[in-house]
Amino acid sequence: MSGYHTILWLRRLQERVDTLGFRLGNSKHGNYRQDFGDTVSVFPNEDSLPIYARDAELFSGTLEQLEHWLNGLDWGRQYDRMLIGKNIEKLRARKEQDYRNRQLLKAIKGETE
Repeated sequence: MSGYHTILWLRRLQERVDTLGFRLGNSKHGNYRQDFGDTVSVFPNEDSLPIYARDAELFSGTLEQLEHWLNGLDWGRQYDRMLIGKNIEKLRARKEQDYRNRQLLKAIKGETE
């Protein structure tokens, strides 16, 4: 693969990661001897659910592995839409907001997890 095609491929992967609500970053815990430092990681966005730590690596691997992981994630979301229907995005947003509200109430009351 020439360098230009690799850049285009990386940009397409980054767009897919952005649309799913994640961000692409440098791998902190990749196996550098095996992958020669060519690993990337997927992290949660700043507006993700509060259950994620902002520096948590949700995925770490090569670009090929990232493409397979994104395909699996897309397949899972399509399967959810098939089972639940078109309202899955509204349902997911509602559940996320409910979780944020519970966390806020715990913080107000001073409870710890």
